[in-house]
Amino acid sequence: MINNIPQIKHTDSGNFFLLAGPCVIESESMALEIAETVKKITDKYSIPYIFKGSYKKANRSRLDSFEGIGDEKALMILNKVRMETGVPVVTDIHSVPEAAMAAEYVDMLQIPAFLCRQTDLLVAAAKTGKYINIKKGQFLSPGSMKFAVNKVIESGNKNVMLTERGTTFGYSDLVIDYRGIKDMQKFNVPVVLDVTHSLQQPNQESGVTGGRPEMIETLARAGIAAGVDGIFLETHSQLHKAKSDAANMLDLSLLDDLLQKLVKIRQVVKGF
Repeated sequence: MINNIPQIKHTDSGNFFLLAGPCVIESESMALEIAETVKKITDKYSIPYIFKGSYKKANRSRLDSFEGIGDEKALMILNKVRMETGVPVVTDIHSVPEAAMAAEYVDMLQIPAFLCRQTDLLVAAAKTGKYINIKKGQFLSPGSMKFAVNKVIESGNKNVMLTERGTTFGYSDLVIDYRGIKDMQKFNVPVVLDVTHSLQQPNQESGVTGGRPEMIETLARAGIAAGVDGIFLETHSQLHKAKSDAANMLDLSLLDDLLQKLVKIRQVVKGF
Protein backbone atom coordinates (compact mmCIF):
# COMPACT_ATOMS: atom_id res chain seq x y z
CA MET A 1 0.00 0.00 0.00
CA ILE A 2 3.05 2.28 0.14
CA ASN A 3 4.54 1.23 -3.21
CA ASN A 4 3.91 4.67 -4.69
CA ILE A 5 6.25 6.46 -2.28
CA PRO A 6 9.25 7.56 -4.36
CA GLN A 7 12.47 5.57 -3.78
CA ILE A 8 10.85 3.14 -1.33
CA LYS A 9 12.51 -0.30 -1.44
CA HIS A 10 11.74 -3.84 -0.22
CA THR A 11 7.96 -3.40 -0.58
CA ASP A 12 7.62 -6.97 -1.82
CA SER A 13 9.34 -8.45 1.26
CA GLY A 14 6.14 -8.85 3.30
CA ASN A 15 7.76 -6.95 6.17
CA PHE A 16 6.32 -4.01 8.07
CA PHE A 17 7.69 -0.64 6.95
CA LEU A 18 9.73 1.67 9.18
CA LEU A 19 9.64 5.42 9.72
CA ALA A 20 12.72 6.28 11.79
CA GLY A 21 15.17 9.06 12.45
CA PRO A 22 15.93 11.82 14.93
CA CYS A 23 13.25 13.91 16.59
CA VAL A 24 14.56 17.08 14.96
CA ILE A 25 17.28 17.90 12.46
CA GLU A 26 20.27 19.14 14.46
CA SER A 27 22.97 19.06 11.79
CA GLU A 28 23.72 17.64 8.35
CA SER A 29 26.31 15.18 9.65
CA MET A 30 23.95 13.83 12.32
CA ALA A 31 21.08 13.37 9.86
CA LEU A 32 23.23 11.58 7.29
CA GLU A 33 24.87 9.36 9.90
CA ILE A 34 21.52 8.18 11.25
CA ALA A 35 19.95 7.77 7.79
CA GLU A 36 22.88 5.75 6.45
CA THR A 37 23.03 3.54 9.55
CA VAL A 38 19.31 2.78 9.51
CA LYS A 39 19.40 2.18 5.74
CA LYS A 40 22.10 -0.48 6.16
CA ILE A 41 20.11 -2.24 8.87
CA THR A 42 16.81 -2.13 6.98
CA ASP A 43 18.50 -3.35 3.79
CA LYS A 44 19.88 -6.24 5.83
CA TYR A 45 16.37 -7.29 6.88
CA SER A 46 14.53 -6.13 3.70
CA ILE A 47 12.43 -3.58 5.58
CA PRO A 48 10.92 -0.69 3.59
CA TYR A 49 12.42 2.45 5.16
CA ILE A 50 11.44 6.12 5.30
CA PHE A 51 13.75 8.59 7.06
CA LYS A 52 11.98 10.79 9.61
CA GLY A 53 13.23 14.15 10.76
CA SER A 54 11.36 17.28 11.88
CA TYR A 55 12.74 20.43 10.31
CA LYS A 56 11.41 22.33 13.29
CA LYS A 57 9.55 21.64 16.52
CA ALA A 58 6.60 23.96 16.91
CA ASN A 59 4.98 22.38 19.97
CA ARG A 60 7.61 22.55 22.69
CA SER A 61 6.58 23.04 26.30
CA ARG A 62 8.92 25.91 27.13
CA LEU A 63 9.85 29.05 25.24
CA ASP A 64 13.55 28.29 25.65
CA SER A 65 13.28 24.76 24.20
CA PHE A 66 15.23 23.98 21.02
CA GLU A 67 13.02 24.37 17.94
CA GLY A 68 15.45 23.88 15.08
CA ILE A 69 18.40 25.17 13.10
CA GLY A 70 16.29 27.19 10.66
CA ASP A 71 13.51 26.02 8.38
CA GLU A 72 15.23 26.31 5.01
CA LYS A 73 18.53 24.92 6.30
CA ALA A 74 16.85 21.88 7.85
CA LEU A 75 14.68 21.23 4.80
CA MET A 76 17.75 21.35 2.56
CA ILE A 77 19.39 18.76 4.82
CA LEU A 78 16.33 16.52 4.50
CA ASN A 79 16.53 16.82 0.73
CA LYS A 80 20.24 15.97 0.85
CA VAL A 81 19.44 12.86 2.89
CA ARG A 82 16.97 11.65 0.26
CA MET A 83 19.35 12.44 -2.60
CA GLU A 84 22.50 10.90 -1.11
CA THR A 85 20.98 7.82 0.52
CA GLY A 86 18.16 7.10 -1.91
CA VAL A 87 15.75 6.88 1.01
CA PRO A 88 12.38 8.71 1.02
CA VAL A 89 11.89 11.33 3.73
CA VAL A 90 9.02 12.45 5.96
CA THR A 91 8.71 15.62 8.05
CA ASP A 92 6.04 17.36 10.14
CA ILE A 93 4.14 20.46 9.12
CA HIS A 94 2.21 22.76 11.45
CA SER A 95 0.51 25.42 9.31
CA VAL A 96 -1.07 25.77 5.88
CA PRO A 97 1.85 27.66 4.25
CA GLU A 98 4.28 24.97 5.43
CA ALA A 99 2.57 22.27 3.35
CA ALA A 100 3.66 23.54 -0.07
CA MET A 101 7.02 24.71 1.28
CA ALA A 102 8.00 21.37 2.87
CA ALA A 103 6.62 19.36 -0.06
CA GLU A 104 9.42 20.72 -2.24
CA TYR A 105 11.98 18.85 -0.13
CA VAL A 106 10.36 15.63 1.15
CA ASP A 107 8.29 12.65 -0.02
CA MET A 108 5.77 12.50 2.82
CA LEU A 109 4.12 15.09 5.04
CA GLN A 110 3.19 14.29 8.62
CA ILE A 111 0.33 15.90 10.52
CA PRO A 112 1.10 16.15 14.26
CA ALA A 113 -1.36 14.53 16.65
CA PHE A 114 -2.42 17.82 18.21
CA LEU A 115 -3.35 19.13 14.73
CA CYS A 116 -5.10 16.08 13.27
CA ARG A 117 -8.51 17.81 13.23
CA GLN A 118 -7.29 20.99 11.53
CA THR A 119 -9.24 20.92 8.26
CA ASP A 120 -7.25 23.64 6.49
CA LEU A 121 -3.98 21.89 7.30
CA LEU A 122 -5.20 18.49 6.10
CA VAL A 123 -6.56 19.96 2.87
CA ALA A 124 -3.36 21.90 2.19
CA ALA A 125 -1.29 18.78 2.78
CA ALA A 126 -3.54 16.71 0.54
CA LYS A 127 -3.25 19.19 -2.31
CA THR A 128 0.53 18.77 -2.45
CA GLY A 129 -0.05 15.25 -3.79
CA LYS A 130 2.45 13.86 -1.27
CA TYR A 131 1.76 10.84 0.92
CA ILE A 132 0.16 12.10 4.16
CA ASN A 133 0.77 10.50 7.55
CA ILE A 134 -1.80 11.63 10.12
CA LYS A 135 -1.01 11.00 13.76
CA LYS A 136 -4.02 10.13 15.89
CA GLY A 137 -4.74 12.76 18.49
CA GLN A 138 -4.09 11.69 22.07
CA PHE A 139 -7.60 12.91 22.79
CA LEU A 140 -9.41 11.00 20.02
CA SER A 141 -10.77 7.49 19.60
CA PRO A 142 -9.41 5.37 16.73
CA GLY A 143 -12.83 5.36 15.08
CA SER A 144 -12.97 9.14 14.90
CA MET A 145 -9.87 9.23 12.70
CA LYS A 146 -11.98 8.27 9.68
CA PHE A 147 -12.97 11.91 9.41
CA ALA A 148 -9.34 13.01 9.12
CA VAL A 149 -8.76 10.35 6.47
CA ASN A 150 -11.83 11.47 4.56
CA LYS A 151 -10.68 15.10 4.56
CA VAL A 152 -7.52 14.09 2.71
CA ILE A 153 -9.22 11.68 0.30
CA GLU A 154 -12.07 14.08 -0.46
CA SER A 155 -9.46 16.72 -1.26
CA GLY A 156 -8.22 14.51 -4.08
CA ASN A 157 -5.41 12.55 -2.42
CA LYS A 158 -5.78 8.84 -1.67
CA ASN A 159 -2.22 8.51 -0.35
CA VAL A 160 -2.87 8.61 3.37
CA MET A 161 -1.90 6.60 6.45
CA LEU A 162 -2.65 6.80 10.17
CA THR A 163 -0.30 6.56 13.14
CA GLU A 164 -1.26 5.45 16.63
CA ARG A 165 0.79 7.28 19.25
CA GLY A 166 -1.02 6.65 22.50
CA THR A 167 -4.05 8.06 24.29
CA THR A 168 -3.92 10.48 27.20
CA PHE A 169 -4.04 8.66 30.52
CA GLY A 170 -4.34 11.04 33.42
CA TYR A 171 -2.26 14.20 33.26
CA SER A 172 1.24 12.99 32.42
CA ASP A 173 1.07 9.59 30.76
CA LEU A 174 -0.11 7.77 27.64
CA VAL A 175 -1.41 4.27 26.98
CA ILE A 176 -1.92 2.24 23.78
CA ASP A 177 -5.15 0.43 23.09
CA TYR A 178 -4.07 -2.15 20.51
CA ARG A 179 -7.67 -2.64 19.42
CA GLY A 180 -7.28 0.72 17.71
CA ILE A 181 -4.90 -0.76 15.14
CA LYS A 182 -7.63 -3.01 13.76
CA ASP A 183 -10.23 -0.28 14.08
CA MET A 184 -8.21 2.14 11.96
CA GLN A 185 -7.24 -0.52 9.39
CA LYS A 186 -10.96 -0.74 8.60
CA PHE A 187 -10.55 2.60 6.78
CA ASN A 188 -8.39 0.78 4.19
CA VAL A 189 -5.26 2.82 4.94
CA PRO A 190 -1.89 1.66 6.35
CA VAL A 191 -1.69 1.96 10.13
CA VAL A 192 1.57 2.73 11.90
CA LEU A 193 2.49 2.36 15.57
CA ASP A 194 4.63 5.15 17.00
CA VAL A 195 6.43 3.31 19.77
CA THR A 196 8.62 6.15 21.04
CA HIS A 197 6.06 8.96 21.36
CA SER A 198 3.63 6.51 22.93
CA LEU A 199 6.15 6.24 25.77
CA GLN A 200 6.32 9.96 26.41
CA GLN A 201 5.43 11.34 29.82
CA PRO A 202 4.34 14.84 28.80
CA ASN A 203 3.53 17.93 30.85
CA GLN A 204 6.18 17.40 33.50
CA GLU A 205 6.57 20.19 36.06
CA SER A 206 10.05 20.89 34.68
CA GLY A 207 8.57 21.66 31.27
CA VAL A 208 10.69 18.87 29.75
CA THR A 209 8.88 15.76 28.52
CA GLY A 210 9.87 12.49 30.19
CA GLY A 211 9.68 8.97 28.83
CA ARG A 212 10.18 5.24 29.33
CA PRO A 213 12.48 4.07 26.53
CA GLU A 214 13.06 0.73 28.25
CA MET A 215 9.54 -0.19 27.07
CA ILE A 216 10.19 0.45 23.36
CA GLU A 217 10.76 -3.21 22.51
CA THR A 218 7.68 -4.32 24.48
CA LEU A 219 5.38 -1.92 22.63
CA ALA A 220 6.91 -2.66 19.25
CA ARG A 221 6.65 -6.43 19.66
CA ALA A 222 3.01 -6.11 20.70
CA GLY A 223 2.29 -3.88 17.72
CA ILE A 224 3.77 -6.32 15.22
CA ALA A 225 1.86 -9.17 16.88
CA ALA A 226 -1.33 -7.11 16.55
CA GLY A 227 -0.74 -6.79 12.80
CA VAL A 228 0.36 -3.16 12.46
CA ASP A 229 1.52 -2.18 8.96
CA GLY A 230 4.41 0.02 10.02
CA ILE A 231 6.56 1.05 12.96
CA PHE A 232 7.52 4.63 13.76
CA LEU A 233 10.35 5.38 16.14
CA GLU A 234 12.80 8.14 16.84
CA THR A 235 16.45 7.24 17.25
CA HIS A 236 19.72 9.05 17.90
CA SER A 237 23.36 8.00 17.97
CA GLN A 238 24.20 10.26 20.92
CA LEU A 239 21.18 10.47 23.18
CA HIS A 240 23.02 12.49 25.80
CA LYS A 241 23.42 15.26 23.20
CA ALA A 242 19.96 15.07 21.63
CA LYS A 243 18.18 18.42 21.69
CA SER A 244 14.61 17.10 21.67
CA ASP A 245 12.84 14.00 23.05
CA ALA A 246 16.02 12.43 24.39
CA ALA A 247 14.00 10.85 27.21
CA ASN A 248 12.05 8.52 24.94
CA MET A 249 14.17 7.95 21.81
CA LEU A 250 15.87 4.66 21.02
CA ASP A 251 19.65 4.50 21.16
CA LEU A 252 20.71 3.85 17.56
CA SER A 253 23.02 1.04 18.68
CA LEU A 254 19.97 -0.97 19.79
CA LEU A 255 18.07 -0.73 16.50
CA ASP A 256 19.55 -3.75 14.72
CA ASP A 257 18.65 -6.16 17.51
CA LEU A 258 15.14 -4.71 17.81
CA LEU A 259 14.37 -4.96 14.07
CA GLN A 260 15.72 -8.50 13.89
CA LYS A 261 13.26 -9.53 16.62
CA LEU A 262 10.36 -7.67 15.00
CA VAL A 263 10.98 -9.31 11.62
CA LYS A 264 10.85 -12.74 13.26
CA ILE A 265 7.53 -11.91 14.94
CA ARG A 266 6.17 -10.59 11.65
CA GLN A 267 7.10 -13.84 9.93
CA VAL A 268 5.13 -15.80 12.52
CA VAL A 269 2.13 -13.47 12.32
CA LYS A 270 2.05 -13.60 8.53
CA GLY A 271 2.85 -17.34 8.38
CA PHE A 272 5.98 -16.98 6.24
